[in-house]
Amino acid sequence: MLTTRSGQHLKDWITATRAEDQPELHTFTPGLEEDWDAVVRGLTTCWNSGPVEGRVNHIKMIKRQMFGRAKLPLLRKRVLLTAAANR
Repeated sequence: MLTTRSGQHLKDWITATRAEDQPELHTFTPGLEEDWDAVVRGLTTCWNSGPVEGRVNHIKMIKRQMFGRAKLPLLRKRVLLTAAANR
C-alpha cells in the first residue's frame, strides 16, 4: 500500500489484521481509524515530505557536529553554505 499508493485497500488490510493473532497491530489500527481521511489521503497522494525531512535531518546533523563549538551565527552560516553547495 505504501509504495503503490493504494490507500483504498486500507479497510481490507485492517480487516485482515484483526483476524490475525498480532496484538501489536490490534492496538495500532484504531489510531488509523480515528483519522481515517488523513491516513487514506496520505496513502494515495503522490505528494510527500521526503525532501523536507531530508533537509531537516541534514540541519540536525550539522547542529550535532557543532554542539558546544560556536554560537548561532556560525551555525546559520554553515547551514546556508551547505544548502547552496547541494544545489
